[in-house]
Amino acid sequence: MCSTRPGALGPAVGAWVAEAIGPRARELGAELVPVSLADLELPFLDEEEHPSSGVYRQEHTRRWSELADAADGFIVVTPEYNYGMPATLKNALDYLGREWAWKPMGFVSYGNTSAGTRAVQHAKQVVTTLRLVPLGATVAIRIADATEQGRVLPDAARASAATGMLEELVRVAHALRPMRERARADSTPLISLPGAYVRQLTADDAPEVAVLQRCCWVDEALANDTLDLPTLRESVAEVREWLAAWRAWGLWRDGRLLGMVRARQTGADWHIGRLAVAPDLRGQGLGRRLLQLAEAAAGPEVRRFALSTGAASSGNLALYASEGYRTLSGAIDGVVSLAKDAQPILAAVGPAEVETVRPDPR
Repeated sequence: MCSTRPGALGPAVGAWVAEAIGPRARELGAELVPVSLADLELPFLDEEEHPSSGVYRQEHTRRWSELADAADGFIVVTPEYNYGMPATLKNALDYLGREWAWKPMGFVSYGNTSAGTRAVQHAKQVVTTLRLVPLGATVAIRIADATEQGRVLPDAARASAATGMLEELVRVAHALRPMRERARADSTPLISLPGAYVRQLTADDAPEVAVLQRCCWVDEALANDTLDLPTLRESVAEVREWLAAWRAWGLWRDGRLLGMVRARQTGADWHIGRLAVAPDLRGQGLGRRLLQLAEAAAGPEVRRFALSTGAASSGNLALYASEGYRTLSGAIDGVVSLAKDAQPILAAVGPAEVETVRPDPR
């Protein structure tokens, strides 16, 4: 809500918006977080550094940055002042930089003659410069027709328009997610695929992970003459469960999961598994780079990297051997365990400690 004027209609319009779209937001899994610029108490821009630097010295800027950064999209409730948006909205936009990039923005405007639509047109010129994506769907409220005694009157058509705007906001936010992630992803020198980036996987990625597993482990099933592989039978719920228990990384490009790897620590061992690259991208060294990325994530207390693969998975075995892994023992139930030292082991250990590792499910 943009108006900071005492007695403004903005809070009533904001309350109406929340009530109108709340049920549909819950169905879509979208969390609504009301923010009032009046409560933020932003002075006119008072940061020394340019917003694009992300260097904020003022507490009010850092607070505003955290709120905007956490959002996947915005609905702006704004009045129209003299054929334009209020200065408070322009000021709030000017405070930040990267927090806005590749996020959709919808508008609910209110005013007299034009129902606030000129404020929206004014704002769109600014938000596109900040790489925000304004929606086509808007809600315009003409004060004389739609309000009474400081509240917005119920109206089915207006509520339907607000719900439609929310649905468009969620769709566009989802479509722009790869752009947001690419803009924010840490540089990963190991990954040289143009346009690709690596980020940690979460439970929300379970459907994509399940699909990639089934694509990648068909070859393993054929090579090892078995369909009894967890990767081929796991449900999305089961994938979501192990994503919560492991650290996992995904290689993404344009919203597609291209590769992945997972790891977790057990004692002094760093278990690595589920190393996969989409079949159409194999042969480019991506699997090797994902393996190296997983190794680099191990803590200083880790003494050994451990993994397992099918006894007949010749390509996997060749990759691991080239990266310094050694076979620990013969195949057990068609699974070969491998390991390599993570760093020099200072304490003397017995042969049994060095040469045995419990196979982790592939």
